[in-house]
Amino acid sequence: VQLQASGGGLVQAGGSLRLSCAASGRTLSNHCMGWFRQAPGKERELVAAINRSAYITYYADSVKGRFTIYRDNAKNTVYLQMNSLKPEDTAVYYCAADPNYRTFPTFLPGSWGQGTQVTVSS
Repeated sequence: VQLQASGGGLVQAGGSLRLSCAASGRTLSNHCMGWFRQAPGKERELVAAINRSAYITYYADSVKGRFTIYRDNAKNTVYLQMNSLKPEDTAVYYCAADPNYRTFPTFLPGSWGQGTQVTVSS
């Protein structure tokens, strides 16, 4: 599955952004989906994940209560709504698809989207 991420940008602290990840080639409904981020000098980390049916979601502690992952299988798209953004959320964000059933936070991407830069100014 090919993934195309979009929606990044520059925002002030406290602001919001919505990232989108559109798929082509295969339906996303057969995949768990996740958003990762990588800040300069840091390892890539799983920020949020959602299972195939959208009944189960996972959030890293650092974003709980501020970020929401959701999917629209009819549009073959997954989203990450980011509210109350902080400067420490600054990173390149990547969407990823895992074709297997997982117990989060285990997530093994089979496909990656290109990154989208999110910059939060203080």
